[in-house]
Amino acid sequence: MNSLLSDLHAGVLTLTLNRPERANALTLELIAALRAALQQAEQDSRVRVVMITGAGQAFSAGHDVHEMQAAASTVSYGEHLQTTYNPLILHLRTFEKPILAAIPGICAGAGLGIALACDLRIASPQARFVVGFRRLGLVPDSGVSLLLPALIGLGRALEFYLSNDPIDAETAHRWGLINRLVTTDLLPATHALATQLAAGPLDAFGKAKRAFHRAMTPHLEHILTLEAELQEQAGRSNEHRSAVEAFLAKRS
Repeated sequence: MNSLLSDLHAGVLTLTLNRPERANALTLELIAALRAALQQAEQDSRVRVVMITGAGQAFSAGHDVHEMQAAASTVSYGEHLQTTYNPLILHLRTFEKPILAAIPGICAGAGLGIALACDLRIASPQARFVVGFRRLGLVPDSGVSLLLPALIGLGRALEFYLSNDPIDAETAHRWGLINRLVTTDLLPATHALATQLAAGPLDAFGKAKRAFHRAMTPHLEHILTLEAELQEQAGRSNEHRSAVEAFLAKRS
């Protein structure tokens, strides 16, 4: 089964994270496929807008903890971020075509980072946003430490990292974490918006995105590097090892 599904219709490329049995948890294979699809979309003149979503009832629950655990003895968390999520988040932010995230359910950890790096976030009432990381004794990465407080404020971002509580869809909409909350079918509604954007001035969109990115997140690359350094340190801690054991054993 392909972990990433791709469909191009009316100028809109829909990329679907396709691991519904694991809440679309991210793997090295899935990250590589997403990066490759974005690189191809950037060069394909038929693609005018990209829509990222998740199969089933989830957007993404974050990185697959089982894969993390299997590679823990051989992979540096810092190096892992520098070669996977950091370039992915940077590419999403600098991609000069509109990118929409359609969020049907849980959106957590690195999955939240991907959603935040998109230009617009459209969610169903069932969507839930969890900063994550804390349950595993880790720090926010994938740009979450910059992009989340930029949208909802530093105090709120810290609170929901420290508590690991979910942010429901209505609250997320009220705070500006998502752009639209749709009560109709999520994918058709998001695709309709994407189709409208696909008919717009693509060159102007790209230049406007560049200006907004430069104005609001000029230090993103530096923050991603800092996140990788801090995650490397956190990943070596006894807290992290104990937290992973508890997570896999499904206990507190």
